[in-house]
Amino acid sequence: MADYEAVTAFLGQWGPFQQRVFFLLCLCIIPTGFTGLSIVFLADTPSHRCRIPADANITAAWRNSSIPLEEESHGGALVPSKCSRYKLDAVKSFSDRGLVPVMDVNLSDVQLEGCLDGWDYDRSAYISTIVSEWDLVCDDNWKKPMTSSLYFCGVFVGSFISGQLSDRFGRRIVLFATMAVQIVFTLLQVFSPSWAVFCTIHFVVGLGNISSYVAAFVLGTETLNPPVRTIFTTVGVSVFFGLGYMLLPLVAFFIRDWRMLLLALGMPGFLYVPFWWFIPESPRWLLSQGRVEEAEAILRLAAKRNKVEAPQVIFGPSMIDLKSERREAHNICDLLRSRNICGISVTLWLVWIAVTIAYYAVSLNTSNLHGSAYFNCFLSAVIEIPAYILSWLMFRCCSRRLTLFLTLFLGGALLFFIQLIPADLNALAIAVEMMGKFAATIAFAIVYAYSAEIYPTVLRNTAVCACSMASRIGSISAPYFIYLRNYSISLPYILIGSLTALAGLLSLLLPESYGMSLPDTIAHMQDFPG
Repeated sequence: MADYEAVTAFLGQWGPFQQRVFFLLCLCIIPTGFTGLSIVFLADTPSHRCRIPADANITAAWRNSSIPLEEESHGGALVPSKCSRYKLDAVKSFSDRGLVPVMDVNLSDVQLEGCLDGWDYDRSAYISTIVSEWDLVCDDNWKKPMTSSLYFCGVFVGSFISGQLSDRFGRRIVLFATMAVQIVFTLLQVFSPSWAVFCTIHFVVGLGNISSYVAAFVLGTETLNPPVRTIFTTVGVSVFFGLGYMLLPLVAFFIRDWRMLLLALGMPGFLYVPFWWFIPESPRWLLSQGRVEEAEAILRLAAKRNKVEAPQVIFGPSMIDLKSERREAHNICDLLRSRNICGISVTLWLVWIAVTIAYYAVSLNTSNLHGSAYFNCFLSAVIEIPAYILSWLMFRCCSRRLTLFLTLFLGGALLFFIQLIPADLNALAIAVEMMGKFAATIAFAIVYAYSAEIYPTVLRNTAVCACSMASRIGSISAPYFIYLRNYSISLPYILIGSLTALAGLLSLLLPESYGMSLPDTIAHMQDFPG
């Protein structure tokens, strides 16, 4: 068949049409950046201790000594217990008898009890979070990572259904429908009366978040010409995702209440409504559906905007002859139908799982690092911008396969060796972790664009969504990698670093796509060398 890029070359590379599509689709990515990682502040755990009722009739000395001291899980310093207190009835008895703690009573002999009257939370960093509002601590601390995991379960489902809907009904309509879902349900979360309701709505927000991201990504991939496409898939969407991520700690710094923070993150979404009239459907997708007249109409309008003349016949018989193959219903099962495409798909899925664990585990861990959670989150976001720019430079002139291998292996090694840094060198530990995040971010940007290049037009959106869906195994489990800090501060780094480095080695099995035209049909895909 005639090459699509050659047929549409009359449009030029960077005219008003391409500029508008590029920047509007990039702007659509911003909400996915601050929504996807908002849980860092929505569900952060403030310092807390068992509440001693204000009306408890005990002396000031006993009130100050009513919480036992215990060793921190790392560092070994003695700190007030977060989940237990001395039995209040015993403390009242000692107080009534005029006994003084330590001097008259050996506190190690006093019985302990749980926080029967709830918890007092430190309000210096947050007015409220979902943790402080619904007491997701101590015996209920499992609910915090579960909240993030349920969000990523929504991302998993969104990755599954949106790709097939987009391949069947179009990129543009799915993009705007899923953006609407994300915006509306983010605002509904503000009114959540309980943790269960919050998680249910958070699941739907996750579904809309990834669906809109992938739809915008694929729409730009198929609409833009190769040089601009490379910039869009590596720098464009990634930098605007990073900008959204950078906005999160800035907004959260000034809005310390979780409900008001969600309101501030959701309301700007209505600014995207006019974009419907300015972002066109993918001509490639229309052509793959046999809708040649609609595809030509979009390209003729693009030519008019670029002030160039379109040929009298844009898509000749060689293009139209492919209607029959392209009209065939393709679904996610086609990704496993032959040995070649199955090998590529399984390998990519494993790589996506590993890089997602590394990226999200390090991103979600920012609130646990030494210092301000706002500064650490901002640093984690800022480090992504040069990473995305470097990914673009590498994508322009380097082997996809080699670049992916180097960034995954280097990132894994850096994260693995954090455990060897002495506990008192906090700045060095944060610097090495950010370097690992830098490498993982480059790998994440590259694997998105790399996957889109490997798969054909008839399956591209479904395939990218399937890869994203597979990666949700990683993002769903990422909060629990961080949860392992409760048992050993080194364990998350050992596991994450090892998995990421192994994924780098596995990526060497993938076919190279550097310098190749995008395949339009399954028959045009490269062979799997593994």
